[in-house]
Amino acid sequence: MALVSQAFFDTSVLLAGLIELGPTAESAQALFGVIAASRSKPGSQPKTAWHCCLEFYAVSTRLPPEFRLRPQDALTLVEREILERFEVRDLEPPLRLGFLRASAREGIRGGRLYDAHIAEICRQSGSRLVVTENTRDFASLERQGIRVLTAAEALGELRGR
Repeated sequence: MALVSQAFFDTSVLLAGLIELGPTAESAQALFGVIAASRSKPGSQPKTAWHCCLEFYAVSTRLPPEFRLRPQDALTLVEREILERFEVRDLEPPLRLGFLRASAREGIRGGRLYDAHIAEICRQSGSRLVVTENTRDFASLERQGIRVLTAAEALGELRGR
């Protein structure tokens, strides 16, 4: 369980863990089962970003019709499955402008800014692991000693494989 409590979950895993998206979502759903069964106390919960909560709501309410959630259902999942089980973090106000300035210096463009924002929140949270289905988006964290795994890889480590 220590692996999960040290982890930071990206939107891609939140979506796959909470919405029946088919066989590719099985590992994320199994991780959510571990989280639900653990009943972690504050301070030992996995982490995510407030941005990921917003992105979960936005994406889940515009998925293809067979997967799409009604806004109220998306809200219920955010409240009951994310806010109650995760430590939700955001970039502290004094750090926001510095983050944006650094992003401009690094030439970050378009939607890559959102991934950089989530990565910075992860880094600031002290997490040692990011669980994501978009590992390329977070590869820069590996240079800072933060591991980046897919849900299947994290589940394999949790099960000792």
